[in-house]
Amino acid sequence: MTFPILSLIVFIPMVAAVIMLLIPAERRNETRAVALAAATFDLLLAAWVYVQYLVNEMTGYQFVETYRWLPQLGISLKFGVDGMSAPLVLLTGIVMFTGVLISWGVDDNHHPAGIQDRPREFFAFLFILASGVFGVFASLDLFMLFFFYEIAVFPMYLLIAIWGWVKTREYAAMKLTLYLFVGSVISLVGALAMYWAAYQSTGVLSFDMLLLEKANFPLNFQVAWFLPVFFGFAVLGGIFPFHNWSPDGHVAAPTAVSMFHAGVLMKLGAFAALRVGIMLLPEGAKYWSWLVMLLAGIAVVYGAFIAFQQTDMKYMIGFSSVSHMGLVMLGLSTLNKTGLTGAGVQMFSHGVMTALFFAVTGMIYDRSHTRQIPELGGMNKIMPFASVGFIIGGLVSMGMPGFSGFIAEFPIFMGVWHVNSLLAIVASISIVLTAAYILRNIRDVFFRPMPDNLEGHITDVTVLDKIAIVTLCTFMIGIGLFPSVMVPMVQTGVENILRLLGGA
Repeated sequence: MTFPILSLIVFIPMVAAVIMLLIPAERRNETRAVALAAATFDLLLAAWVYVQYLVNEMTGYQFVETYRWLPQLGISLKFGVDGMSAPLVLLTGIVMFTGVLISWGVDDNHHPAGIQDRPREFFAFLFILASGVFGVFASLDLFMLFFFYEIAVFPMYLLIAIWGWVKTREYAAMKLTLYLFVGSVISLVGALAMYWAAYQSTGVLSFDMLLLEKANFPLNFQVAWFLPVFFGFAVLGGIFPFHNWSPDGHVAAPTAVSMFHAGVLMKLGAFAALRVGIMLLPEGAKYWSWLVMLLAGIAVVYGAFIAFQQTDMKYMIGFSSVSHMGLVMLGLSTLNKTGLTGAGVQMFSHGVMTALFFAVTGMIYDRSHTRQIPELGGMNKIMPFASVGFIIGGLVSMGMPGFSGFIAEFPIFMGVWHVNSLLAIVASISIVLTAAYILRNIRDVFFRPMPDNLEGHITDVTVLDKIAIVTLCTFMIGIGLFPSVMVPMVQTGVENILRLLGGA
């Protein structure tokens, strides 16, 4: 029996949530301490899995654990990671850890930042969400993947509706929930169709995805069910034209939830679309890849263009996320080694980058009470640490060499070029647009003269904020300078996908 490290990673946040809810409401610092301890422990375990993953082993999934739960229906709790999911487990640990630091709450005599209102319930819901996310990335059982997927989506409504931006939180929370709920129901119908089709051909009732990969569903079945399954999940990945919930959700959410939302939850949609759509229905993926590529290409350029128009920092980052997640979908739609490798790295790179963007934006908003770019300026003078963090995030967003964004985006465009060179050229317009809005935003928010009404009211970020910024920047620079720490791992996951696609 191997050590159940993935089970620990998945269920530690759930246990921590229960412990926090048992702590009396007035003992806020104890709640925060439990949250930080659990997040730190989970990050260390996720890092251990990442470091111990054997890149040279062509065994597919590693750290596999199986617990029979409902054998009569073929449902078991089965965990395992491959080269695609191991980086995403690490990403979730990073965002969870930094999200707790950002939400700590500043006890200075100025404006308290972070979460001041009911931190106990806030951290509990955030950790239940984290548990669901870890579960999806680690699940090798289709039923459990859906189970954890719903656990990840459900707390988002409460986190936004209760702690979100007062002006739009009710609307944004309901819009997000309806979009994601409808998408997941459509995917669930497709998953049940696969379950019954596999039963009819093998005589075995099983949700085990490793068995479903070998089911060899008929071509017409795959062509019919690929789109509902893929797009049901891709809604959460922000694919055009089902991206509409995403920027509103980003803007209304409190800082740590925005970090989770853009940093991890959108990856959840893309990863599930890959794991269930492409890997279980490979012939359907080949048949419909042109449509996915077209819609992803639109999302890349459209998202960048709309981000260019924004004056609210959060809306700018929200539409930027639609554009960058479009790149992930573009990489997935190529169905070739180069594009898929880029998509795998982009999921990690974009997750860390947007977590940093939203963290710094939250720090600025807590102190200035505005996110409107024309109302800000001079932040570099008071918050130099946050400024450097935002600039590094901006360089990643622009795909500058030496940062993780380049390592991710270059292979995606190469992969698309092999399939459709015209679309690759059109999609590359987003690179210019991204550089334009990122550089303009950095100039206006950090290096313009500070408006008179903010003079003397802005304080520097806290030590915990600085730790969060350094943590996020370290990964973006580290992967940019040393791609070998991630690219070979992602490629082992890609080889498994290509095997299912018949060496496509």
